[in-house]
Amino acid sequence: MSQTSGLSQRAHACEGDTNTSPSRARWTETHADPATQQLLTEDSQYFLHQAMSTPCLDALASADGIYLTDVAGKQYMDFHGNNLHQLGYGHPEVLAAIQKQLATLPFAPRRFTHQTAVDCAKALTRVAGGELNRVLFAPGGTSVVGMALKLARYLTGNAKVVSLWDSFHGASMDAISVGGEACFREGMGPLMAGVERIPPPVRYRGALPSPDGSDLHYADYLAYVIEKEGGVGAFIAEGVRNTDVQVPSQAYWQRVRDICDRHGVMLIIDDIPNGMGRTGHWFTHQAFGIEPDILCIGKGLGGGVVPMAAMLTKDKHNQATQISLGHYTHEKSPIGCAAALATIQVIEQQNLLQKVRDDATYIADRLQVMKAKYPLIGDVRGIGLLWGIELVEDRVTKSRAFAAAEKVMYRCLELGMSFKVSQGNVLQLSPPLIISREALVQALDWVEQAIAEERQL
Repeated sequence: MSQTSGLSQRAHACEGDTNTSPSRARWTETHADPATQQLLTEDSQYFLHQAMSTPCLDALASADGIYLTDVAGKQYMDFHGNNLHQLGYGHPEVLAAIQKQLATLPFAPRRFTHQTAVDCAKALTRVAGGELNRVLFAPGGTSVVGMALKLARYLTGNAKVVSLWDSFHGASMDAISVGGEACFREGMGPLMAGVERIPPPVRYRGALPSPDGSDLHYADYLAYVIEKEGGVGAFIAEGVRNTDVQVPSQAYWQRVRDICDRHGVMLIIDDIPNGMGRTGHWFTHQAFGIEPDILCIGKGLGGGVVPMAAMLTKDKHNQATQISLGHYTHEKSPIGCAAALATIQVIEQQNLLQKVRDDATYIADRLQVMKAKYPLIGDVRGIGLLWGIELVEDRVTKSRAFAAAEKVMYRCLELGMSFKVSQGNVLQLSPPLIISREALVQALDWVEQAIAEERQL
């Protein structure tokens, strides 16, 4: 493989679809009206360019429910949402709570508490259950990951961290240090020391396949590194890998929990993209019958409106009184707490967790039928309202269908549906939890249409 092709492969194998490909430029030139083109030009002129962001795809005028509307009036059903749109956009109860809070207490300095923050913390500990009864808020998920790493280091006295290859825990220097995606670390030079990575539990194209299709043996690499390396304070991982939808078995997670317990290692679960109901449970670990020592949540916590995140841990870990774990300006944001509290209430009142589980059954059945029909689909996998469709050139070799995935994504955009492509060939579908069955059927019809058309070319 040449150096150029190697760079191309790494660019594809990342969290989301690339924003610098010729296909992106062609799509924008073909579909953007003059007003959109002008706005995109200005955006490109004033914003610093970065991967998976500026230059942008389109320009939005509004967002409501499950839909985005661009400045030309075209609607997109949003199956991307940066994983914060559990309640869609502009949910009336979330907006009402924010507006009410704005009228009385729009901001609270760190040295003061307020009723909305206390109510929000109480609600979070209630839905988390178990021993997760201590909370610390922050303005974003990456910040929460940093707080979790600091707490684990302080409590255990051990600075080393184990994480998974291909994992994503945020884009700050400490987060990319423990993250496993090479594209985020490329060109960054020395990062945080003491991070060891192990293979993720991947069953479809795992580097260490098991004859019986089990992923249990991947957990044993954690024990091996802890025992050989020494000084490990934490293991950090997503309960379910969000971007390309890797769903470990319950046996895997229970063995991980046992390994951490035996070696005095704190288990940090990053549930920032999947928490708040996406898996059909409040938090992903609940689907596997375990409890982490530290839980990181964010994104959907703010109701699709306000940046809001939280770290949950156990009362016995409330030992860092003299340490500033977060110390963020918007630590107990009244607006963020109001949005989070309203989000919890809506999920409960509308019984969305059960709805998600019902929707998951429909999606699983529908995608299996599609897989049997189209050889382009190598694998389908998911949980709740988080699904991945992996496109391959050949089911035997499992060679990634990069070009086909890109074409399918842009065709779906033409039809009126937005989602992202991860690892270059995985269509990642994460619709709002409030989506109707009718809209869900329509979206999957569009995906099937795009796949069928791609194979007919």
